[in-house]
Amino acid sequence: MTQAKQGLMHNIGLQVVIAMVIGAAVGAFMGESGSMFKPLGTIFIQLITMLVIPLVAVSIISGAANLGASPQAGKVGFGTLLFFMATSALAVFLAIVLGVVFEPGVGVDTSGVSSMFANTYADKGEVPGFFDTIISMIPSNIFVSLNGSNILQIIVFCMFFGIAIAKVGNEGSKHFLIGVNTIIDAFVWMINKVMIIAPIGVFGLMADAVGTFGFEVLAIILKLVVVFVIAIIIFGFVVYPLLVKLFSDVPAREFMSKMKKPQAVALSTASSMATLPVTLEVCEKEMNVSNSVASFVLPLGATINMSGNAIYYGLVAIFFAQMFGVELSFAAYVAIIFTSTIGAIGQAGVPGPSFLVVAVLLAAGIPIEGLPLLFALDRIFDMIRTSLNITGDAVCAVIMDKVVKSSAAK
Repeated sequence: MTQAKQGLMHNIGLQVVIAMVIGAAVGAFMGESGSMFKPLGTIFIQLITMLVIPLVAVSIISGAANLGASPQAGKVGFGTLLFFMATSALAVFLAIVLGVVFEPGVGVDTSGVSSMFANTYADKGEVPGFFDTIISMIPSNIFVSLNGSNILQIIVFCMFFGIAIAKVGNEGSKHFLIGVNTIIDAFVWMINKVMIIAPIGVFGLMADAVGTFGFEVLAIILKLVVVFVIAIIIFGFVVYPLLVKLFSDVPAREFMSKMKKPQAVALSTASSMATLPVTLEVCEKEMNVSNSVASFVLPLGATINMSGNAIYYGLVAIFFAQMFGVELSFAAYVAIIFTSTIGAIGQAGVPGPSFLVVAVLLAAGIPIEGLPLLFALDRIFDMIRTSLNITGDAVCAVIMDKVVKSSAAK
């Protein structure tokens, strides 16, 4: 067997990309009939989802316990939250600037699809208040949270539990952590086996997505899609590599090269949570991020770090404001940035329609009747923004890893 063939057999990332291209071609050729391949993607997503919740739980316990035993725990926790909030706000700002410059909503002709317009989403635009958000993060019954896959509640409990294990600090806690790390290794083994069928699942997902979305709708919002991709490229290939170069020990070029595999999985599954096992493996084994940092930062990031979503919310707000001829004030721009940044916290890292954009539009006084235009292509937007979300998670992980190692060296 040639070296090239061996490389292809072991390069899951390349296989996923090839499967995406083939799936897209099949979907474009077959149209809505391409949905017959959807079960292949559903099986793959179900297998990954089956492992994600328990992996997040044990990873957070392990990471919090290891960090809790060191004086850097508070610094890492605060730094992680600050990074996610700051980069999300910067992402929205970039989206607004590009939206104002390129004007994707100016001159849009919606007469051919006016029947899609509806005003039925206003009741989905409520963003919980500060204390409501805090209260909703605290589980009243952790087993109910586990059963309902409430990621934020699971993370809060497991962080608290992991820190408690570290503070107990007796011989039993050490044996417990050895057992937890063994469980993590077992989950990683299982995930590696599931990833073998990733190209098949990705083929099914792409054939279904490309075959079912409307090309007529795409033509109407094509400029929005182009500006959105430009924003994603700037943030993913300029802003994030610059942060890696300035604040981490990992060379920016090496970082981007290593991230190809999780980015391909994120692009195909449109789920930060489904991509989490791959991101964990790449950060720990290929970029030498410590297990304690990766196990803490990455699951948290998969839940609350939504820089790609933030770009989407900001651009959509500008798009509809321009389409409906709404003049936005400075206060409206501030409302867009604030609502997009705060609202992303707690949004599950799973694929699905982004109704949070309703809250952003309502906060800025922008009509929401045209939202069905976007929901028709939500899967496409979701795939692209998720790839940026998980890249931001990894950027934070390598930066926090340097913080911990630098503090330990002093």
